[in-house]
Amino acid sequence: MQNLITALNTWFLDPNSLRILFIALAGGAMLVFGVGLSYVLLGATDPVRRRLANGPVEGSNGRLLLTVQTLMGPVSAWVLPKSEMELTNVTRQLTYAGFRSPNALQFFYFIKVLLALSLPALVLLVTMWFPQLPTSEILFYMVVSAGVGIIAPNYVLKRLMERRLLALRHGFPDALDLLVVCVESGLGLSAAIQRVADEIVVSHGELARELSLVNAETRAGVDRSVALRNLADRTGLDDIRGLVSLLIQTMRFGTSVADALRVYSDEFRDRRLQKAEEEAAKIGTKLIFPLVLCLFPSFFTVAIGPAVIRLINVFSQLDP
Repeated sequence: MQNLITALNTWFLDPNSLRILFIALAGGAMLVFGVGLSYVLLGATDPVRRRLANGPVEGSNGRLLLTVQTLMGPVSAWVLPKSEMELTNVTRQLTYAGFRSPNALQFFYFIKVLLALSLPALVLLVTMWFPQLPTSEILFYMVVSAGVGIIAPNYVLKRLMERRLLALRHGFPDALDLLVVCVESGLGLSAAIQRVADEIVVSHGELARELSLVNAETRAGVDRSVALRNLADRTGLDDIRGLVSLLIQTMRFGTSVADALRVYSDEFRDRRLQKAEEEAAKIGTKLIFPLVLCLFPSFFTVAIGPAVIRLINVFSQLDP
């Protein structure tokens, strides 16, 4: 405790530290003032209508999302990017990562703003224990931490998206084979999709939830073609897009769903085999650098090393 008090006294007696503290407090005061002014302006509207517009929210997750939406509502115009293309791209990435909530985009940018403000504040707090650091170095660390807070959510979102798409891609072959079997056994398309979702819920949970959502949309009154297109948009996989296009054309022209699925399954199996052969053909090229950089030096050291040492000893004995 005494060390903390000493560090605080040293930090507050340093004029550079006081200048940084003043800048941080001024920035925080401006932020609080802007948010408060926005709340005052929003207070001019009817609060009952605003609650009705938000709709009923139940559970802790719903309350959390509502709180984030309330906090981000006044400043969303300044935080959200102005480019419609960037908004569409981020929304698509969130959908591919499994975040389908209408507030997902707002929540994502709330996290970015929160990290961009909290990480520099944390760095400023940590520098209290290092009073010998110059002001320029502290400002550099604060700027770097703010950049990390802005970039890190994009990196995490990309990793989550890639992991989910990989899980969907791995589960699609099994789901397709099961769908062919279910349709050929006499089940309707909706019943077959639900049966496949029930069967793969343990091994491929992400794909099972997507298939169950297709049936849920259909039962809610959404046209089956629209529900299937929504499935393709949520997953973003070309294989699923091809299956959706096949099913929509089959339903439109009245052809046999079982025959169409059997043909598509055979073609998909051939494509997987060709891709596996292509990856196998690349192994030889990919092994060149590990062999040259890792295996060959060790091999030559073990094979030629003793002979080289013996030659050195022999030549050293020949010296006059």
